[in-house]
Amino acid sequence: MKNKALKILFVVNVDWFFISHRLCIAQTAIEKGWDVTVAAEDTGRSEEIIQCGVKFINFSFSRSGTNPLKELFTLNEFRKLYKKITPDIVHHITLKPVIYGSLAAKFVKIPAVVNAVSGLGYNFTGDNQGFVAKIMLQLMKIGFKHKNLGFIFQNNDDYSELKSLGVLNEKNKIFFIKGSGVNLKKFNHSPMPTGDRIFILFPVRMLWDKGVAELREATNLLKNKYRNKIQFILAGLADNDNKAGVSSTYLKDWEDGEYVQWIGYQKDMVAVYRSCHIVVLPSYREGMPRTLIEACAIGRPIVTTNAIGCRECVNEGVNGFKVPVKSTIELANAIEELILNPDVMLKMGFASRVKAEKEFDQLSVVRKHFEIYQELYEQ
Repeated sequence: MKNKALKILFVVNVDWFFISHRLCIAQTAIEKGWDVTVAAEDTGRSEEIIQCGVKFINFSFSRSGTNPLKELFTLNEFRKLYKKITPDIVHHITLKPVIYGSLAAKFVKIPAVVNAVSGLGYNFTGDNQGFVAKIMLQLMKIGFKHKNLGFIFQNNDDYSELKSLGVLNEKNKIFFIKGSGVNLKKFNHSPMPTGDRIFILFPVRMLWDKGVAELREATNLLKNKYRNKIQFILAGLADNDNKAGVSSTYLKDWEDGEYVQWIGYQKDMVAVYRSCHIVVLPSYREGMPRTLIEACAIGRPIVTTNAIGCRECVNEGVNGFKVPVKSTIELANAIEELILNPDVMLKMGFASRVKAEKEFDQLSVVRKHFEIYQELYEQ
């Protein structure tokens, strides 16, 4: 395979997610002379992908659809896409492409399939498992019976859960990569902002399972004491298409422009990280949160939960603090601990950068992906 230009198809929910998580892999494939196509919903950023020499197909589907007829139609759209592109390798990113794409790849007999599992999504979070999840599991069992199918897990917990659910096939290859990595040159270590006010960043899509309600309660607990000393920055869009999405009305009601400010989506996240002192993510569950990986690279202390995915980004008391999922008092206390101890904040920021260099280098992540492609295709 080293001397052969292959055809690879990436399938993902939306264009912006591919840009933030996998574009670097596509760019490397282009450099190797591969034929690269991305199929995703065009939310207005597809041109950023095309400009890299990558072919783009506007491929829309509901992320949380439950209508049986519509879902059968969606599955057939996957099949038609694969039959049209005839890739040597298909790389599925996010849960629905993993499930439907694996089935379609089996029908069309795609030589090699890579499934990137970055968290099991809304239907597999907490108490949400139900009829839809059971149907999904049956589809997984069928689709995953493929001799050249490999999984990339970001943490051991997601692997253990899928294994315990009985959906993995003994023929499947299992790989572990800690997230999508971070460009250590772009997200270089940056000094803390100067000034008397401490800025605390919450950089996520605004979903309830990111801990939005818990963070709001924590901000309320700290408000009387620190309203003129700190500011919470909410950086991310309201996701109205997601069942777990937080409405813009809720966010506007929360912000006051001084103590809490919602700045929405920001294209230049490097500048946003640099302008803040602390990064917080009280999520219920993650694959391997890119926001925390980027926070490590910039050199910021982190307050997060002991949830799957989040806990891998923080060494307790070294580069941040971990609190129980859905906690509020503990979350507020951890933030306050950093507010009151600027020397600790600085020390933890340096420790975050060291962790990023050791564990989250994007160059290493890209290299591992091509080793996986080679192993599965040559198999």
